[in-house]
Amino acid sequence: MGATRITYQGACVLQALSRGLSYGFDIMELTGLPSGSVYPILRRFEEHGLVESEWEDAHEAHADRRPRRRHYRLTPTGRAELAAAGERLALHRNLFLDGGRTEEATS
Repeated sequence: MGATRITYQGACVLQALSRGLSYGFDIMELTGLPSGSVYPILRRFEEHGLVESEWEDAHEAHADRRPRRRHYRLTPTGRAELAAAGERLALHRNLFLDGGRTEEATS
């Protein structure tokens, strides 16, 4: 499988997972992203090995009187992709903060 494209929204999902959130609803709450964005991102990341998931125990969900939830977690590959996305964000932030100046433009 080829490289996984990490969008800004995807990086937000990875960051939420890295902070210990593991359920889609919690990720939606933290990021402000709708379910129509979060769940497709999680599925795509799982297909590419950035995320692993498992269903919670049915008895636990039943005891709480709610449907079972899927628990997501970052893989080592997902952590590496998150680090790379953070580096790209820092470069982009610097580009905007310095007004896009280059050495040639300031000389």
